[in-house]
Amino acid sequence: MTEATALRPNITVEESLPTIHYQVAMPQPETHLFEVTLHLVGFPLPILDLKLAVWTPGSYLVREYAKHLQDFSAFAGGKSNSSRQKPLSWQKISKNHWQVETKGLKEVHVRYRIFANELSVRTNHLDATHGYFNGAALFLRILGWESQPIQVTIIPPRPEWQVTTVLPSVSGRVNTFRASDFDTLVDSPFEIGSHQLYHFDVLGKPHELAIWGQGNFSEQQIVADLKKMITVEAQMFGGLPYQRYVFLLHLFSQAYGGLEHKNCCSLIYQRFGFRERDKYERFMQLVAHEFFHLWNVKRIRPKALEIFDYDQENYTPSLWFCEGTTSYYDLLIPLRAGIYDAKIFLHNWSKEITKFLTTPGRQVQTLSESSFDAWIKLYRPDANSGNSQISYYLKGEMVSLLLDLLIRSQHRNQRSLDDVMRKMWHQFGQKEIGYTPEQLKQVIESIANRDLSDFFKRYIDGLDELPFNEYLKPFGLQLVVDTEEEPFLGVKATSDNGRELIKFVEAGSPAQLAGIDPGDELLAIDDIKVTASQLNDRLKDYKPNTTIRITVFHQDELRTYPVTLANPRPNRYQLKPVPHPSSVQQENFAGWLGVPLNKL
Repeated sequence: MTEATALRPNITVEESLPTIHYQVAMPQPETHLFEVTLHLVGFPLPILDLKLAVWTPGSYLVREYAKHLQDFSAFAGGKSNSSRQKPLSWQKISKNHWQVETKGLKEVHVRYRIFANELSVRTNHLDATHGYFNGAALFLRILGWESQPIQVTIIPPRPEWQVTTVLPSVSGRVNTFRASDFDTLVDSPFEIGSHQLYHFDVLGKPHELAIWGQGNFSEQQIVADLKKMITVEAQMFGGLPYQRYVFLLHLFSQAYGGLEHKNCCSLIYQRFGFRERDKYERFMQLVAHEFFHLWNVKRIRPKALEIFDYDQENYTPSLWFCEGTTSYYDLLIPLRAGIYDAKIFLHNWSKEITKFLTTPGRQVQTLSESSFDAWIKLYRPDANSGNSQISYYLKGEMVSLLLDLLIRSQHRNQRSLDDVMRKMWHQFGQKEIGYTPEQLKQVIESIANRDLSDFFKRYIDGLDELPFNEYLKPFGLQLVVDTEEEPFLGVKATSDNGRELIKFVEAGSPAQLAGIDPGDELLAIDDIKVTASQLNDRLKDYKPNTTIRITVFHQDELRTYPVTLANPRPNRYQLKPVPHPSSVQQENFAGWLGVPLNKL
């Protein structure tokens, strides 16, 4: 029996259901406090159970939003804040669970405030310039009544502030919106303020781009490229599965991120990251990623995410497909939309492969384990993370590349990973039926027309190195390795407030074997001062197997370690055409990326 089933009474359809209405005010936005009022009419139970979510769907980490809730109170009857209201008894049951004694009263008010000063796509932020919130981090859930429709009224602090959300407005009521159920409310963030708002249509459906913050963007260019990418993705899946879509974009100094929702997305990007072409293209990849999620993960989603449990972790080994495959397409969609060409596409892939092959943790953590352990690892990196784990985004896109090339080479580009996505859409996404890992594998095998048990065993559930060249060769490509000039030490250092700090020490490296730790302050090599920026150049003065003396402060103690340098390591991988590609290789390449191989 589920929690909701246990708490909800047995009522007939003839009995009236409670009306749920939230009011969100922000009378003093400088305090970063949202003032939330829940107004319930017709609630039939003597005990009202309320919970605040501990995580936001799409961001797989328990974030304990209840820590920001304060000034909880409950009252019976009357208008909100009326002197005739009578206080109701309540108690806190657990970290995110409140119980109110309603005593059979039909009208109840619950008031609380939420501190909101974290500017991210998954939390809440309120200041003198705007208010932004995600439903999971703001609204209490009424246990047993999650399927009830909910109305939300926003009270802006200033008359010039506007409200943007994907929720439909309630006719005749100012700044009031309706969610069909709690899941929809959680999935519909709000932007409130004097943001810039741009309207445009794609394939006959309205879209909005809301931008908060100043920057060097061109709204005409962004909207034009959004239209291209939306059209490409719609063509891939056979149309747009929504009536209206909203892009919420926050511009900040140094920021990057996105969070998908069913009919909208939240984006955060550096305010001056639009003029330089490579930075603008990175922004378009971010948008392509979050927009692709409206199919892959919001509608095509693992069984473990079919029904959200907002109180704890929702485990699945399939996040590699949810996020990694989406990452594969966020590189491919801008190419198909004409935002960049095949040469830049392969250059971007070279950077991604380099990042993957220079992460030691790929040899320690499997892809399925990375997916399953997202809750305790990916979002909580430490100094050893690079040695012990691999991102399911990063390895997931590598595996998706191999799967796409495998399917294409086997079927001469008549089938591809696109067909996998379409079949997943028709079989699971359109009806929003969660898939199991076994069903995902069966769909991929049905498109590939071959047994992929060995592939899954080695590359998804195992630690075998990915055979890039084996899969690239039929497309006339090869992975070319560049090796460092300097001998291998095995540390990454950075300057931090005037100190040269070692941030990472690779497992099994000369530095680790000598006793150097992350957090040590780098001082000198062979008694001569060295900075983080000088380290690689200084190492070029030595040959492999040379023993040098590295001086550091280790926990405030001055120490000098003898370190024997190893042979140089590969530090860059590039995708390049093979010499003298065959006609089949050229045909395969053109079928994959849409341009002749010799154009590179």
